Amino acid sequence: MDYQLLEVENGKPIKMWTQDVPVEDEARKQLIDTARMPFIYRHLAVMPDVHLGKGSTIGSVIPTQGAIIPAAVGVDIGCGMMAACTTLLATDLPDNLQALRTAIERAVPHGRTMGRGRRDEGSWDTPPASVDAMWAGLIEGFTRITDRHPCLKNTNNHKHLGTLGTGNHFIEVCLDEADRVWFMLHSGSRGVGNAIGSHFIKLAQKDMQQHISHLPNRDLAYFEEGSQHFNEYVEAVGWAQDFARRNRLLMMQNVIAATRGVIAKPFGASVEAVNCHHNYVQRETHFGAEVLVTRKGAVSAQKGELGIIPGSMGAKSFIVRGLGNKESFCSCSHGAGRTMSRNEARRRFTVADQERATAHVECRKDADVIDEIPMAYKDIDAVMHAQRELVEVVHTLRQVVCVKG
Repeated sequence: MDYQLLEVENGKPIKMWTQDVPVEDEARKQLIDTARMPFIYRHLAVMPDVHLGKGSTIGSVIPTQGAIIPAAVGVDIGCGMMAACTTLLATDLPDNLQALRTAIERAVPHGRTMGRGRRDEGSWDTPPASVDAMWAGLIEGFTRITDRHPCLKNTNNHKHLGTLGTGNHFIEVCLDEADRVWFMLHSGSRGVGNAIGSHFIKLAQKDMQQHISHLPNRDLAYFEEGSQHFNEYVEAVGWAQDFARRNRLLMMQNVIAATRGVIAKPFGASVEAVNCHHNYVQRETHFGAEVLVTRKGAVSAQKGELGIIPGSMGAKSFIVRGLGNKESFCSCSHGAGRTMSRNEARRRFTVADQERATAHVECRKDADVIDEIPMAYKDIDAVMHAQRELVEVVHTLRQVVCVKG
């Protein structure tokens, strides 16, 4: 047996792929609270990058029947990864990678600037034609959602399509074990997904206001299947996940175009492309039953399916192939997983620490990215060993350029 079993009184068991990786007591309690919800199907599956999250534990797979928990999906709906292998080799890259990083930063809006009269640099001022064309495929669904929920109309939607965001979202240029160049990026449904998630979390809490005191945590408020808000949430979350996938595709196209402006040698970039969510919900069949599977910081790892498990901005990342482990609901981790909060990382580490930890990477090395320092994350090798029965490694990537929001 490659997992640890945690029995839960008055709840479903928890199966944890966490051998030799730390699990916080707070995260364990949060998992137990979720496992006590009456509609959990069979058991919870916990990935080795598990850590305390808002609404639900990051690194958890939550199968449900007859209900859905909006806060378990969270507000970064459809957040995930995309990677593309190119025909370039390490020797094709310039000796100084700063120009390449700058070109990518110019091509993809990133970060966030707020203030009266200031334009948010993390969004488009005037979206380019490629963004307009992609938005045209989303507008019909968005109109249906906003007709029912007008508060979602005036959100960052069209102007956030094809943009990176902040926090742990990133764009990287990486090299694999054969020194082939890869592009890899991490982002989700941006402002509009955040608004959809926040709106429906509040709706679930409002719908359950008579019963919310009986829940282990108010963030476990749920919609019952068949209810109006259940159906509307399923539609809205599906739309946000589609937005997130298209968002990554647009960014990848712009990263490739920016690189072609720096590297004169012609190259292809669709040799092995992977685009996968790790914050989402969808209907799947497990153990002969149809269930709603919420992956909160977890990736689908059906047998033969390709996925991406990134390390921190100073560590390696992995392209993996799923082994279809049924007990994990065919899932794997979505990364290394944090060992401390962002505030704790800022307290504990300095810019000098960040410079040392990322000496081999062309990236920002300033006070605003200390919260993403590699030491704030679990050891990616230990995380990969703990899930050796869930995935096999296809490629090991090491980053040489990293763009952070």
